[in-house]
Amino acid sequence: MILPILETKRLTLRKIKLEDAEAMYQYASKDDVTKHVLWDSHRSIETTKQFVQMMIDKYEEGNFAWAIMLKETKEFVGTIDFVTYNEAEKIAEIGYALSDRRWGKGYVSEATKALLDFGFNELQLVRIQARCFADNIGSERVMQKVGMTYEGTMRKAKFAKGKHHDIKMYAILREDVGL
Repeated sequence: MILPILETKRLTLRKIKLEDAEAMYQYASKDDVTKHVLWDSHRSIETTKQFVQMMIDKYEEGNFAWAIMLKETKEFVGTIDFVTYNEAEKIAEIGYALSDRRWGKGYVSEATKALLDFGFNELQLVRIQARCFADNIGSERVMQKVGMTYEGTMRKAKFAKGKHHDIKMYAILREDVGL
């Protein structure tokens, strides 16, 4: 499947391009941004360029990763993707990262709603889930805001950055959105 461009009121979600690396590095290099994700802060622009190239290369394998662009300014502010997609089981998991300069403006919730719509209507998914470190209040608020249901906390379920983390699981089902 060719990755479609998704539009919302304030955002355009499109394929990630190598030209996005500089803007991505601006937030991916900050420990405050990366403390709640599985990957480490980028210590050089070269690391970011390699990361972006890896994402681009995966498009041929059916990668569902979008750049989050502000419509008004055409600014790259983050990424959102199906970090896992199981076509046979009709299940996917959403992941996202956003520039700290754009936190608290509802952009991730808006982008997530676009992915939910795409997942349920185009991919015919039955379940879309998202997980976060238990202390990631911002991400948890996004999941709640888009209508996901809290399913529980998996204790010490993820080893990252030198320690085990409790992980909160949220999900939304096809029938939850009336499909």
